[in-house]
Amino acid sequence: MSTAVQKAAELLATAAATGTPCPPVRDLFADGDIDSAYDVQRLVTERVLATGDRLVGRKIGLTSPAVQRQLGVDQPDFGALLATMALSGDAVVPAGRLLQPKVEAEIALVLGADLTSDDCTVAEVRAATASVSPALEIVDSRIADWDITIVDTVADNASSGLFVLGGTSLSIGEVEPADVAMQLYRGAELVSEGTGRDCLGDPLNAAAWLASTLARRGDPLRAGDVILTGALGPMAAVAPGDVFTAQISGLGSVRVSFAPEDGAS
Repeated sequence: MSTAVQKAAELLATAAATGTPCPPVRDLFADGDIDSAYDVQRLVTERVLATGDRLVGRKIGLTSPAVQRQLGVDQPDFGALLATMALSGDAVVPAGRLLQPKVEAEIALVLGADLTSDDCTVAEVRAATASVSPALEIVDSRIADWDITIVDTVADNASSGLFVLGGTSLSIGEVEPADVAMQLYRGAELVSEGTGRDCLGDPLNAAAWLASTLARRGDPLRAGDVILTGALGPMAAVAPGDVFTAQISGLGSVRVSFAPEDGAS
């Protein structure tokens, strides 16, 4: 493992531990060196797992064509979902738990079977999906001021933070992910909206990409894994005390609250 990978991993781990964002890590690598960025992500994740955490699935990022253009890439990315990242629907995110949180609404899949093909199809994803739920991902960045390129976000576990699954759990036959409409509210204010087709044309396309990519890397998706398939609309900034609720047609709602600042009443 290269010195640059180890240095980037240390910077990101220190930022997470101290609550102080670090400078971008991209300058440690050649321009667009996504493979090294995934090496950083894997090293940081392995160190967290060694402390007793547990891998529960994966998240997909960069599913919006607009965001891909912004970062100069033509494909999504992925990150690890850990047990300590999962929140219950009535949980409150403590002040200081995250560095620079933002919220986005997604469709979550829970697998009932492994996906081991390196050329996975949407039909295979459908067959392997045990349930579908509404979800909120609270993304975060250990990089100061969200000053990121594709290398930074991949190294930083695809800018993962926390996630919440809604209480509704349907079979894949009861909802068509591409056809859903989403509205995300901060309190009573509509702050984001979109459809299933805003996620790579279909959230199941994103899941098939993820399954194929992980199989080629020798780390395929397994039964029981949660897949956050990608944002259905723009992410929304978070302030202390905010409450977000997403409504996803055919799937129901999902909610997350953020504690006031320390010392606030």
